[in-house]
Amino acid sequence: MGVIRHPDQRVAILIDTQNLYHSAKNLYKSKVSFGDVVEAALGERKLIRAVSYVVNTESGEEMPFFEALEKLGIEIKTKDLQIFYGGAKKADWDVGLAVDAIKLAHKVDAIVIVTGDGDFIPLVEYVKSQGCQVEAISFGRSSSAGLKAAVDDFIDMDDDPNRFLIGYRPVRKGSTRGRGTHRVTKSKNEAKVVGSDTDGLL
Repeated sequence: MGVIRHPDQRVAILIDTQNLYHSAKNLYKSKVSFGDVVEAALGERKLIRAVSYVVNTESGEEMPFFEALEKLGIEIKTKDLQIFYGGAKKADWDVGLAVDAIKLAHKVDAIVIVTGDGDFIPLVEYVKSQGCQVEAISFGRSSSAGLKAAVDDFIDMDDDPNRFLIGYRPVRKGSTRGRGTHRVTKSKNEAKVVGSDTDGLL
């Protein structure tokens, strides 16, 4: 994979919120610090847009989470949870994220997709064919090997979970504890800690 990064590079970051939330919950029983994810994805480059794709739950308890994302400068796109006859539920933004990536391909130099979902491989290949660099950031252990191979660069959040997770403590020898209290943020601005109200998300 060949990747180019420079300060004048225009970047769009598209966040598959459900995918990242579930990966953190299943792998680490922790919540994601979305501010740190965006910071790592962007580096020293110019952020043109950062979009989080989320689903409205039945309870509506995700509102504090949405507000925290907005304080970080992340645009939120929402859709309602679909409940079908028999109780089946559907909630994904795959098509919406893909359409936005295609629209942005000629307006930015690089698109970073925050996901490990292999369903995005055709999207990655298409956007790259349009001359736009495509990168991904996610937890490597829950990410598609095909996606990691397809993108120009992949940032593995498993390499530094302390940076990207809230309330995570590695399991120590002889201890079954895998998590602790919320970690201290980098600044006094508590909006930097995002994800504390996501337990109700699918």
